[in-house]
Amino acid sequence: MKTKKMGRTGLKVSEICLGTMTFGVQCDEATSWAIMDRAVEGGVDFFDTADAYPLPVDPKTVGLTEDIIGRWMRKRENRDSIVLATKLRMAMGPRPNDGGLSRKHIIDAIEASLTRLQTEYIDLYQVHAPDPDTPIDETLRALDDLVRSGKVRYIGCSNFTAWQLSKALRTSERLNISRFDCLQPRYNLLYRDIEMELLPLCREEGVGVICYNPLAAGLLSGKYRAGQDPTPGTRFSLGSAGELYRRRYWQDTQIKAVEELAAFYEGRGRTLATAAIAWVLQNPVITSAIVGASRPEQLNDTLAAASITLSEEEMAACDAAWYQLPRRPYTEGYR
Repeated sequence: MKTKKMGRTGLKVSEICLGTMTFGVQCDEATSWAIMDRAVEGGVDFFDTADAYPLPVDPKTVGLTEDIIGRWMRKRENRDSIVLATKLRMAMGPRPNDGGLSRKHIIDAIEASLTRLQTEYIDLYQVHAPDPDTPIDETLRALDDLVRSGKVRYIGCSNFTAWQLSKALRTSERLNISRFDCLQPRYNLLYRDIEMELLPLCREEGVGVICYNPLAAGLLSGKYRAGQDPTPGTRFSLGSAGELYRRRYWQDTQIKAVEELAAFYEGRGRTLATAAIAWVLQNPVITSAIVGASRPEQLNDTLAAASITLSEEEMAACDAAWYQLPRRPYTEGYR
């Protein structure tokens, strides 16, 4: 497993990051532990979670994923060998200040996450999405206080557009406080909009990029066919989250493109899942690809991606799949 520096920082992380939002709903605690064990066995030392996980977000289950990870790290006695990332922003309760990016919620959220994760610090603390109700300087000052206190080592953001990230970077520079040194955007063979502005901005500013959905919620596993309904228990069937993923990827044009790619790579002795992750990692701006699983064996194909390089012909086939897809309207930033 290769490691990369996160942007301009000195922090080094594995190219594959374990995503954990399946822990607690799609898979039980024992299976979650087995997935984490398999990831570590494969050289992964970078874990990403969020206080609102598991998916689908539900007031009855928020925090459960962090609880599971905390118990696993305590039992394995391996906290210092894991680069641990978590996120805040989503509502954790019914009260007005139980979500968002205000100073009040940030301070409440970090203490709750530290307790659930059974740790004294978070390596990478990320805001899950922008908060239009809170000035960015309030958010950044509160996060800077957490860095200065030692409870957080680095800060980052997720689902920010280019202008939002640029504004945040300029605010940190003006106030001489901690800045977002990592961005977590959606990125895969079927969704490349961030290549226009966001990735060039990150390259220019030295911001690390850890992308989520590199397998398009599992569509790039190649197991789905046009005309069929989503398989129960998969990400496409999980309540409101399932609706979101179907809106993103469950169109005949995308499924057809995936079928063609799967056949192309099958003839070359690769699984589409391995090729899709390798394609993401071949972009020099990408620090790490976040991959999830609901069973340990699902990591076999994705972990293999870290050790291969796609040929020019294989990269061209991936481009062809993207170019044939209809362009979709800009409606919700880069989400």
